[in-house]
Amino acid sequence: MEWIENIEKQEYDQFVEHHEKRHFLQSYDWGYFASLEKNLTPHYVGLKENNKIIAATLLLEKKLPLKKSYLYAPRGFVIDFKNEELLTRFTKEVKEFAKRRKAIFVKIDPDLVIHRTNYLEEEQAPQVEKEKMMEILKKLGFKHLGFTKNFETTQPRYSFRIDMTLPLEEIYEHFSKTTKQRIKKAEDLEVEVELGTKEDLKEFYKLMRLTENRKDFVTHELRYYETLYDIFHKEEKCNLFIGKVNIEKMLEKKEDELTPIEDELQTLEAQENRSKSQNSKKKELEKRRDKLKKDIEEFEEVKKEYGNTIILNGHFIIEYGDMVWVLYAGNHNVLTDTYANYKTYYEHIKYYHDKVQIYDQFGTIGDLRKENPLLGLHEFKKKFGGYYVEFIGEFDLIINPFFYFLFTRLVPIYRNLIKNLAKKKNRRKEQ
Repeated sequence: MEWIENIEKQEYDQFVEHHEKRHFLQSYDWGYFASLEKNLTPHYVGLKENNKIIAATLLLEKKLPLKKSYLYAPRGFVIDFKNEELLTRFTKEVKEFAKRRKAIFVKIDPDLVIHRTNYLEEEQAPQVEKEKMMEILKKLGFKHLGFTKNFETTQPRYSFRIDMTLPLEEIYEHFSKTTKQRIKKAEDLEVEVELGTKEDLKEFYKLMRLTENRKDFVTHELRYYETLYDIFHKEEKCNLFIGKVNIEKMLEKKEDELTPIEDELQTLEAQENRSKSQNSKKKELEKRRDKLKKDIEEFEEVKKEYGNTIILNGHFIIEYGDMVWVLYAGNHNVLTDTYANYKTYYEHIKYYHDKVQIYDQFGTIGDLRKENPLLGLHEFKKKFGGYYVEFIGEFDLIINPFFYFLFTRLVPIYRNLIKNLAKKKNRRKEQ
């Protein structure tokens, strides 16, 4: 076996895209993107046998003071983890490479599913046996960073995935009853879903900012999304789906619904001796009338502020190999009762159905207590009927124990400070 560095894009992606452990975070383009927007240096390394790559990984290098660094293989390595001999040799070579780069440690968070349930919450076979895999990685020098339950790790440790090899009708049948009803309502209101362009990223960015304020996370600058779009869209590996409504159309529809109700109410009110059933019907009609009038009033107010057409949500999706990931989703805080978000999800599930085998909703939680503020996100994604997966988590391969100790104590404090400063900066922009 021969250790190789600086693998060319075509050869690298040809191997990674078709491997069982393919992931867009291990793609050549993600490394290039990270170099532009994350100030990281990408290294594309691997092992060859008989002049063919048999294992590879993207290593993102973060420079640190004192000429130190650390390396991160996002969702790496791209290797058969069950082949202990190959994994041992590859780890040894990565460790030597890290020493040459004066790295303190190498972080990995492999796409290894240790727990999986279907949409009925029935247990299914995991990809790897947790205890055995943990034992192998520990023997190779990896330190496990714990079975976290929320979003404490660099990449989410839980997700929902939809098997796109199933017939579309079956995928739809796995949706919750509520989801089907909301998609139907969005269709009744003529919510439109279309592929956006780079120009639509400006509106998408605004939606991400609105979502940031509601969900308490820090989004990126507009340039970040534009760079990501440019890199992946050039090779037709990303799409921006936008859901929007024509308010004039919705007003017409609501007014068309209102007219016969008011006519029927006038007829009932003109009757002096109404029966019990007629009185019940009158109350029901009044309830529907009041709801329609409230909707019409809301639509008119939104129209005054935003104009006739308003984009309500945007989903940024990346495709790599035979998988897609719903990487970012931003939603408006008006007209939420149109359920445009549900309709948009359904449309890109249909769009990718014949193109890929796995649809990943890119992140949920493992702490399912009612008091967890993130439970709503989990319940929303669960409604689309995917299977629930738990990944094995993060591991650090420690190269320099002393500096690793310092790094793990100081960096969390620094990152928390940066996060708070970013939030303050965004708030000032809005004032």
